[in-house]
Amino acid sequence: MITKGENKIPISILDLAVIKEGKTAADSFHNSLDLAQHAEEWGFKRYWLAEHHNMASVASSATSVLIGYIAGGTKTLRIGSGGIMLPNHAPLVVAEQFGTLASLYSGRIDLGLGRAPGTDQLTARALRRENIHAEHNFPQDILQLEQFFSAENANAKVRAIPGEGLDIPIWILGSSTDSAYLAAMMGRPYAFASHFAPAQLMTAIKIYRQQFKPSQYLDKPYVMACVNVLLADTDAEAQRLATSFYRLFLGIIRNERKPLPPPIDSMDGVWTEYEQAAAQQMLTYAFVGSPATIEKELQVFINETQIDELMITCNVYEHSARIHSYELVSKLFGTK
Repeated sequence: MITKGENKIPISILDLAVIKEGKTAADSFHNSLDLAQHAEEWGFKRYWLAEHHNMASVASSATSVLIGYIAGGTKTLRIGSGGIMLPNHAPLVVAEQFGTLASLYSGRIDLGLGRAPGTDQLTARALRRENIHAEHNFPQDILQLEQFFSAENANAKVRAIPGEGLDIPIWILGSSTDSAYLAAMMGRPYAFASHFAPAQLMTAIKIYRQQFKPSQYLDKPYVMACVNVLLADTDAEAQRLATSFYRLFLGIIRNERKPLPPPIDSMDGVWTEYEQAAAQQMLTYAFVGSPATIEKELQVFINETQIDELMITCNVYEHSARIHSYELVSKLFGTK
């Protein structure tokens, strides 16, 4: 069993509601709910959805709406955003949306915040309009969001109702060192997107822990890292299934955004040596294989990073294979 020292390590799920070739967004949403219900049964801690826009393979653009759908179909699992791209939204709107979610699903909603647009620059301009440089206001926007959530805001001229006075955990998300400094300064939990941007993971974690200032929200650093994990009964089957998300990353490299394709027998001849190297760099923390193969690799990762929680994403074309992968993960971590 994979542990952190003598203790179990919490495991969670990141979902982009990936659209599959030949399927619809509605299919993705129904599959996400099914996965979340299994995850709840198997002892996963949280289920987060990520905001992306203008991508043919990602259906989680209206993130808060989808969080409500998943929360409504589960009972105990924490549901949240990984994340809401705050510069795309007015803090008041986010406070009202998550205040509504937290009012409906008390004690179960997380608010993870990122500063990136979650899309290309042209789409970012369509989202932000005249406020195109909003990422520079990210720290101030978080402070404003905290103010809207505070009970002390009751006498302000602008209030978030619902939202005011509710305990909604805020996480700072990052894929570089910038947000590590911010999360440390604000005394907030920190989640790193090592599933697609692995290069600065270790540096960011070190900065966060060294610079951390205890706050009313958190008395010591809390780090979660997200990685790709795809388990199957055999290494060969796992590698076959992985060709779907290898080609998804290939599409990013080629700037060809398409739905998730079905698996193929081999990537030979599909990508060039350069493209393979570029994809493998982004997928440094991709653990693909049978449980026997991956158990040691994941244990080494946890030992090296000393993370407090592991978040897993798994983009597999066949829904049953995706469900099976997460079931195998739950057994490795002793949650099932």
